[in-house]
Amino acid sequence: MKRVALVMTSLAVLGALGLFLALSVYWDYFRVSLPEASRVHELYWPDQNWTESDRQWFNHTTQGTTTFPLDWFLALEQPQLLGIGAAPRFLESDYIGRFGFLPNPNTDYNPHGLPVGLAIDSDFVDQTTKERQTVVGQTCAACHSGQINYRGVGLRVDGGPANVNLIRFYKELGFALVFSRYLPLRFERFARAVLGEDYNPERKKSLKAALDRQIRRVRALGALEKYYPTTEGPGRLDALARIGNFVFGTDMDDDANFRVGDAPVSFPPLWDAPWFSWVQYNGAIRQPMMRNVSEALGVYASVDLVNREDLFDSTVAVQNLHEMEMRLSGPEPYAGLRSPRWPENVLGPIHRESAEKGKELYRAHCQRCHLPAIDSGELTAPEYWEEPNAWGQRYLKVPLIPVEVIGTDPHLVNNWTSRTASAKSLGFEEVEGGVGLQAISRAVAKKTYDRLGLTEAERAAWNGYRDDDVQALRAYKARPLNGVWATAPYLHNGSVPNLYEMLLPADRRSKTFYAGSRELDPVRVGFEVKKFPGGFFFDTETRGNSNAGHEFKDAPLGAGVIGPELTDQERWSIIEYLKSFPGAPPDQESASKSSLASLRSGVSKPSVKRP
Repeated sequence: MKRVALVMTSLAVLGALGLFLALSVYWDYFRVSLPEASRVHELYWPDQNWTESDRQWFNHTTQGTTTFPLDWFLALEQPQLLGIGAAPRFLESDYIGRFGFLPNPNTDYNPHGLPVGLAIDSDFVDQTTKERQTVVGQTCAACHSGQINYRGVGLRVDGGPANVNLIRFYKELGFALVFSRYLPLRFERFARAVLGEDYNPERKKSLKAALDRQIRRVRALGALEKYYPTTEGPGRLDALARIGNFVFGTDMDDDANFRVGDAPVSFPPLWDAPWFSWVQYNGAIRQPMMRNVSEALGVYASVDLVNREDLFDSTVAVQNLHEMEMRLSGPEPYAGLRSPRWPENVLGPIHRESAEKGKELYRAHCQRCHLPAIDSGELTAPEYWEEPNAWGQRYLKVPLIPVEVIGTDPHLVNNWTSRTASAKSLGFEEVEGGVGLQAISRAVAKKTYDRLGLTEAERAAWNGYRDDDVQALRAYKARPLNGVWATAPYLHNGSVPNLYEMLLPADRRSKTFYAGSRELDPVRVGFEVKKFPGGFFFDTETRGNSNAGHEFKDAPLGAGVIGPELTDQERWSIIEYLKSFPGAPPDQESASKSSLASLRSGVSKPSVKRP
C-alpha cells in the first residue's frame, strides 16, 4: 500500500510539474498584454453636484450582477508562474489598475477596498442552481466613472466614460481560476482562504467541483468571443450585441440566437441622459427602467427564461436601478449629476476671446444638431422639448441624425435594425431584438414591482414616467455637448482621438493610434495617442472602427459632410468654446448638493420645471 501511495504521489507531482511546464511554454501565447497602472500624486474631483456619499454609493451598489463568489475573488492570486510560492492577490491595486479600474479606499459602501465599479451582492440567488451566495459583480460605475490625468494630477469624472478593458479583465480572471484549480499548491492556498474554519477534505472536494462548474461557464462564455471579431479594447464594448447574445442566447439556452457583434461603442457619459427623449447611441430605448434592466442582464445578472414556473425570476436589483436613476437625474433637468467644468487650475486657462468667436461658429455649424448650450437660455424654448406625456412630463428632444447624413460607421445601426431572435418562452416564434428585450425587461421589472407591492403611481415613477417604447432607426443621436471635453475619444465608436480631429475632414484624421492612456492633451482635447507598452492599437480600417463622417469640408452637404471646411483658427475657437460649457444653467450653478437628499425616498414623483 505504501508503494501504491508513493507511486500515486509521484504521478501527481509529475502531473503538476507537467502542467506547470506546459503553462510556462504557452504562457506568452495566452497571456494578456497589459499596460502599467497609471499613477498620480493628487486626485481632484470637479464639482458635479454629487456628495461623496452619492459618489461612493453609486460606485459600489449592486445591480444584481455576478462575476463569482466574493470569497473567491478575495482569495484569487494573479495568474503568474512563480514556482511554488504564492503570487500576489488578483485584487492588488496596481495589478487590477492595469485593466483600467480605478482604485477606491475601504468605506462603509466598499468594505473590501474593491475598485470603482465592482459591487457586493449579499443576497444573490443564482437562477440556475437557486443557490444563495454573496457575490461580487459589475455595476454602472465600472463603465461610467472616468479619470483624466494631466501632469501627475488625476481628475475623477463621475458619470464619465471609463477606460476599463472588461474583456481583458474577464480573460485574466479565467486564467486565475484555471491556475487556482489545477496547480495543487495554489489550489491548497485558495481552499484554505475560501473555506477558513470549514476547511476539510469534503469541503475541498465540493469547492473543486464548484471551480469546475465556474470554469466550464467561463469557457462557454469564452467560446462566444468568436461572435465579436472586432477587438473592443479599453473604454469600448459592443453593448447591444453582448446584451442580446447573453439574454437571447445564453439565458434562453438557444445557440441559434447568437449574432455577430462587430460594432463596439465607447462608454457614453451619463449626465443629463435621464432627461433625453431617447437613449443609446442609436436612440433605441426610451424608458430608463428598461434601459437599466437590459444593461444589468447584459453584464451577468441572472434571469430564468427557460422554466415556465419561474419565468422572469431574476437577480436584477430593480430597486437599486431606480435609485441610481434618481441620483443621476435629480428632480429636474440639470439638478442631478452635472457635467464637469473645465478645471482651469489643473488643465490651463480657457482663451476667452477665442471662445467668444467659437460661440458664433458653434451657432452656425453645430447647434442645429447638438442644440444650444445649456447656459444660453435658448434651451428652455418649448421647441426643444417634447409635448407633455400622459404623466405631464416633458423630455429633451435629442436629434436623431440618419446615418446616410452623418456618414459615421453604420455597423451599430445595421446590426440593431436587423436583429431578430427566437423567443418561444415569450410566445414568439421570431421577434425583433428590441421588442424581445422590451418584453423581458418589462416582465423582470413587473415581478419586482409585484413583490414589493408598488402602487400604480409608484410603478410609473420607477419607470421614469415613460412608456417602454423601442425603435430601430438607421440614425445616431446628437447629444448636447456640455462636458464633451471629458469624454474622449469621439464618435460613437471612439475612432477619433481628440476634438481637433473631429473638426478635420475625415481623410486628415489619424488612421491608426494607440488607445488606453489617461494622459490628456489639453490643446487638442483628447488622450495621448503615441505608442506605449500594453496600449491598444486602434485601426480605423477594421470593421466597425471607421472614422469617416461628421466632416467639415468643402463638398456638398450629406453623405457625411455636415458643414464647410473650417480654418485652423476656427477649429481652435470652437474647441475653446466647448471647453467653456458649464455643468448647468446659471440659475442652478449654486444649487446645494443637499437637495439630492429628497430623492432617497425613491417613489415620490419628481417636480419638473417646464421649459
